[in-house]
Amino acid sequence: MHPKLERILPLVQKPSRYTGGEYGEIIKDKSSVDTRFAFCFPDTYEIGMSNLGLKILYGVINNMDGVWCERVFAPWGDMEDELRKNSIPLYALESGDELKAFDIVAFTIGYEMAYTNVLNMLDLAGIPLLSSERGEEYPLVIAGGTCAYNPEPLADFIDIFLLGEGEDQLPELINLVRSMKNAGRQSVLRSASKIGGVYVPSLYDVTYNEDGTVRSIIPKDGAPAVVTKRIVQDFENAYFPVKTIIPSTEIVHDRTVLELFRGCIRGCRFCQAGYVYRPVRSRSAEKLTELGLKALESSGYQEIGLSSLSSSDYRPLKVLCDNLLEWCEPRNIGLSLPSLRADNFSMEIMERVQKVRKSGLTFAPEAGSQRLRDVIKKNLTEEDILSSCRTAFESGRNSVKLYFMLGLPTETEEDVLAISELAFKIVRLWKECAVFRNGGVRITLSTSCFVPKPMTPFQWEAQDTAEAYENKVKLLREAMRSKAITYNWHDSETSVLEAVLSRGDRRLGKVIEEVQRNGGKMESWSEYFSYARWLEAFKKCGIDPAFYAHRIRSRDEVLPWSHLSAGVTEEYLWSERVAAYKGEVTPDCREGCLNCGADALYKGGKCDE
Repeated sequence: MHPKLERILPLVQKPSRYTGGEYGEIIKDKSSVDTRFAFCFPDTYEIGMSNLGLKILYGVINNMDGVWCERVFAPWGDMEDELRKNSIPLYALESGDELKAFDIVAFTIGYEMAYTNVLNMLDLAGIPLLSSERGEEYPLVIAGGTCAYNPEPLADFIDIFLLGEGEDQLPELINLVRSMKNAGRQSVLRSASKIGGVYVPSLYDVTYNEDGTVRSIIPKDGAPAVVTKRIVQDFENAYFPVKTIIPSTEIVHDRTVLELFRGCIRGCRFCQAGYVYRPVRSRSAEKLTELGLKALESSGYQEIGLSSLSSSDYRPLKVLCDNLLEWCEPRNIGLSLPSLRADNFSMEIMERVQKVRKSGLTFAPEAGSQRLRDVIKKNLTEEDILSSCRTAFESGRNSVKLYFMLGLPTETEEDVLAISELAFKIVRLWKECAVFRNGGVRITLSTSCFVPKPMTPFQWEAQDTAEAYENKVKLLREAMRSKAITYNWHDSETSVLEAVLSRGDRRLGKVIEEVQRNGGKMESWSEYFSYARWLEAFKKCGIDPAFYAHRIRSRDEVLPWSHLSAGVTEEYLWSERVAAYKGEVTPDCREGCLNCGADALYKGGKCDE
């Protein structure tokens, strides 16, 4: 560790973010290590240490002989100022060594507003931002995560992107790098492009039409025309971190997290995760019970959370909850069950789960009217929502949270007002349960701006302009005047930028670099976010953000991510878009295989039933 750190740590908030030394961290003898891997999370320690993917890959990589994986988190502004003032390069927590000492520097990126943090962390480490400017003395810079499904805005800065799940793919890449240490960076990149799910941006030439759209994406030096994501085939027996690092300060999700399954049977048309995490694969209740209890015993946590995109779709959920609670209840350990759906909500399970700690209920109808819920394929009726709320109220609860989106395709003013109508129906429903009226009802309603995402049926859609979104917020706010209802809404500015960055091409790289050079960082935090700084960067770089966010794209347009695949065919996505405009609700995965293409990835058979 740098000798100046002892002096500067007392000057910053939460110095425990930057010290390492936690129970469960992995320290290896450097003399036994031939490859060093820096796992970088482009946000604060508290958020990064809550990330299950980080815990899984940390364990997978450190289980490799001769390889040492260490953690690096983005420093808060006060710590960054001290690092720069004292000429201390960004370092890894386990060894305290600077990033330039590593062979591979890897970022996991799940949110577009973290892009400036990726650049800022490289800058703090003294690593050139542009891939083209890194010589043989610098680490290989790689990235994965949900944002890798359209990595083009970061193409100038990242040497290699990994599409899909990294448990098998990442060790394969690491072993390639180990075997080619003296072969030169370009040889490594060319060889890496032959690994399934590995995308090397520098091996693709992109050309543009006069109207600014992409004309072609041409591979070279043997790179594949289309890079398809990798998945874990045997999810039942895939690595799960029963022994994890215990944070030395409170984190966002300070509990054991148990992953039930990957993917989602529903196929909501707006949801990127529901498409890019296909096919659906689950673990048995017996395996999950074993993993969950081992994780609790080794960590000492007082809560375990069940994680998935839709937990109530896990068929043996009741069996699993009973198994876990048999051990948890006598020890006063809580069991949390997020990701519930109102159409298969079970109060019996909730009552059982919340014997230790009770909480309010949260549902995400996403749209207020049945017509619009059919458009987005939410497969949820008003009756489902009201029935679940009645069940909750009759059990003595008086708190419900509801999440919606504004700006969905085909949305009308009537659809917007239907959100408030639904909220008032829930209030009236609570009043009908008169015996439980003590204390009053609390309905918390939140809206965000719809962001069309790559590799979904809505990837061709236009996003609402900031003005249009804000007008809908105003309309809803005026219709929602009730002491029983609290209305929160997401700002339009970050949503517009998210749409630009999620559907952008390589030309946005210069904008991101300009923002970072002018102080941009921690863009998901209101303390640091500056919309004006982004607008100035767009202007300076001669780029119109509306071109990326606010126009409908044609069926035959070459999309910036057309050479990348999550396994779901573009033909299927388009057919779902057509069905959306007809208001048709297509079956979910359990009602029959939809031939979306994802089954081709799954050598173990069809999507989990």
